[in-house]
Amino acid sequence: MGAAVVVLLAVLSKTRNYYIAGLVPLFPTFALIAHYIVGKGRSLDDLKTTIVFGMWSIIPYFVYLAALYLLVERFRLETSLALAALAWLVAASGR
Repeated sequence: MGAAVVVLLAVLSKTRNYYIAGLVPLFPTFALIAHYIVGKGRSLDDLKTTIVFGMWSIIPYFVYLAALYLLVERFRLETSLALAALAWLVAASGR
């Protein structure tokens, strides 16, 4: 499955609509699996708690994207990605 996603990303990045490659990782493949498992094995309140926790994960991802957007004009891509990942880590840790 992971290899198929990488191939899909590579193919999409070479098309006229290359920006769609940025949406592929957002498809909730693992979230669907997690929500199904939690929903089948735990209470409705536990499932809702899991869903809300997932909603909060959008904030660190936004921080990552915003940082990367600003950094790519100032640094090499690899440095920008590393710094944006660090920004995600800081945002995700709540510091």
